[in-house]
Amino acid sequence: MHTHHSALGLAIARTGNACVADIARQRPVQPVTLIRPHAARRAARFFAEKFPGRSLYAVKANPSPDLLQLLWESGITHYDVASIAEVRLVAETLPEAVLCFMHPVKAEEAIAEAYALGVRTFSLDTLDELDKIVRATSKDGVEADDLNLCVRIRVSSDHAKLSLAAKFGAEPEEMKALLLAARQVADALGICFHVGSQAMTPAAYAEAMERVRAAIVEAAVTVDIVDVGGGFPSVYPGMEPPALEAYFDVISRAFESLPVSYSAELWCEPGRALCAEYASVLVRVEKRRGDQLYINDGAYGALFDAAHIGWRFPVRLVREEESDARDMPFSFYGPTCDDLDHMAGPFHLPADVGRGDYIEIGMLGAYGCAMRTAFNGFGAVQKVAVEDEPMATLYGGDAREVARNNVVQL
Repeated sequence: MHTHHSALGLAIARTGNACVADIARQRPVQPVTLIRPHAARRAARFFAEKFPGRSLYAVKANPSPDLLQLLWESGITHYDVASIAEVRLVAETLPEAVLCFMHPVKAEEAIAEAYALGVRTFSLDTLDELDKIVRATSKDGVEADDLNLCVRIRVSSDHAKLSLAAKFGAEPEEMKALLLAARQVADALGICFHVGSQAMTPAAYAEAMERVRAAIVEAAVTVDIVDVGGGFPSVYPGMEPPALEAYFDVISRAFESLPVSYSAELWCEPGRALCAEYASVLVRVEKRRGDQLYINDGAYGALFDAAHIGWRFPVRLVREEESDARDMPFSFYGPTCDDLDHMAGPFHLPADVGRGDYIEIGMLGAYGCAMRTAFNGFGAVQKVAVEDEPMATLYGGDAREVARNNVVQL
């Protein structure tokens, strides 16, 4: 098995301009992660050039050092880190990057280490967290005078496919006390929020900004940073959102009308939108039972979201034989011994798909690679770069729709 993987890697290194069909032709035994550096560069340039403020990459979506480097080279200079491990990773990979510790609940030791590594931006949603930040960044009893403190306000996740409203964020009635207290110790004071993952309408941001406005007016403080968080969508089957420019326009108009400092900065924290198109996974069908396909990756691998929250990803058959079979809906079982390793889909593929066929599952650059485990011994995955376009994109002309062709010929 290991010999097979090495051979695959060497073959790709020699050919250079690989495509999905090239990989399938070599009949890999294990799943293969197909990365598309050009797609990550395109997304990063889009945000760097078109978002009307500063874009922070949300590292949790995909912490691959190769991806971090690509984003940096394409104009992303600030990174939203949510753990001390992410702080260390980005500090080591990109020594000149600006890191913002945007998890609202942190260990005091993590805050102290992050501050020592140069982190100056921290989020919070309670007075207790504010006290922790102040203590952890003080030296010899002297409080730090260079902190950027972002108070997180709870907003609705009603417009998003995945809620992020339950766990974090101060209630509107708690904001005045938090903003006043943070203002006393902050060099720059911010308000941040998160509308939820895969927000399907720009209205999500407009509504959240109204909560920000109300909080600023009530507390009567000078706010230097407004961080609209993440939630920017990608394209998936049945989830084709408006163009990203529509989101940017709504956010820009709302920001311009806020009662904030004349030099206030507008930030966002895209994760999915910057990396979803970066990777897909090539899997092999090991068994077919009716409309169920047993594949060699699954819920404990790159397909966590497909299993646990019913996320549908684009799929296409990659094989030599032409197929005139009509598409039909399938569900997938992954390789582990666990019944939970089940992806209900539906995933539409030609009706004659069977054992030994290869399937590309697209748009897995966000969260797919990041959430892979080695449960049951199925964690080994080869990673190769390909030049094919992603199966769906929000970055360019008519290509934004999910790929209509469900078969790739070898």
